[in-house]
Amino acid sequence: MISVSRLLSPQFYAIQRSFVKMSAYAAQTARGVSHGSMAIKPPSHPTYDLKAVIKLALAEDAGDTGDVTCMATIPFDMEVEAYFLAKEDGIVAGIALAEMIFEQVDPSLKVEWMRKDGDYVHKGLKFGKVSGNAHKIVVAERVVLNFMQRMSGIATLTKLMADAAYPACILETRKTAPGLRLVDKWAVVIGGGKNHRMGLFDMVMIKDNHISAAGGIVDAIKSVDEYLKQKGLEMDVEVETRTLEEVKEVLEYVSGSKTRLTRIMLDNMVVPLENGDVDVTMLKDAVELINGRFETEASGNVTIETVHKIGQSGVTFISSGALTHSVKALDISLKIDTELALKVGRRTKRA
Repeated sequence: MISVSRLLSPQFYAIQRSFVKMSAYAAQTARGVSHGSMAIKPPSHPTYDLKAVIKLALAEDAGDTGDVTCMATIPFDMEVEAYFLAKEDGIVAGIALAEMIFEQVDPSLKVEWMRKDGDYVHKGLKFGKVSGNAHKIVVAERVVLNFMQRMSGIATLTKLMADAAYPACILETRKTAPGLRLVDKWAVVIGGGKNHRMGLFDMVMIKDNHISAAGGIVDAIKSVDEYLKQKGLEMDVEVETRTLEEVKEVLEYVSGSKTRLTRIMLDNMVVPLENGDVDVTMLKDAVELINGRFETEASGNVTIETVHKIGQSGVTFISSGALTHSVKALDISLKIDTELALKVGRRTKRA
């Protein structure tokens, strides 16, 4: 098991014990989201409605009755302060989204941060505060934390993978939680990765099933070239190759034809060995064959243990579905009584 603290870049330690004041950078925008928290903007999507996703998350929690425990135990006019507490070391993400949630629940809630999206937090750190109506804060609490914990887990793993993959760039895939595509991909960017295609609409990606249905890899590329020309579309085109023979087929075709191809995926050319290491010989051979004529992307058998070796092979990108489909949430809490929370945390080795 590789620890977060061992792999995070040295610059994160410089701020580990310091209290970062966001000063003018955190001045509030018109709708309550601070400039600091929105330093890393969400990816663009033509149909994704982030406010609707937040509304759905709040509605599934409230049901048709609302928070019966809050209504029974908390006076409706009570005002409190609650603090965000990190229970693990990692990269915090979802701060800007948390502000959007609080805004939807109660625009009068005041949110202040001592960290911004993409910053390192250490176990036991109080890194944010929300103040206002107690009932509304508690109603928003779980939805805020569900998003922040998932996004922070993705960002933390992405940071580890991105640092280890250098000079290659780390990408996620479309293996995201249903309904959370933009949120998951936003977390990857916050963690220092780059986004692969957002969906089926913004990039042509010729995969194995397309190749089989089209009658072969060259026929598939030809069909894409003809389709894009016919429709007058401008977008990147990637083709998946699984063998060196397929790489050679692609290169032979493009050497004599005008094509829109921009990237070649080298799928499962990283071969796992019995001792836990990987053999990247085939991957390197493919990169040498391509010789810089196209972007290259390694896919398959990418883990935190193997990504550094893959990154040294000469590929442009490394894609990992695990960034989003196997995320371990970063433990974060929101507490009104932080002293008691810290006492319990110390007892359970979580603060």
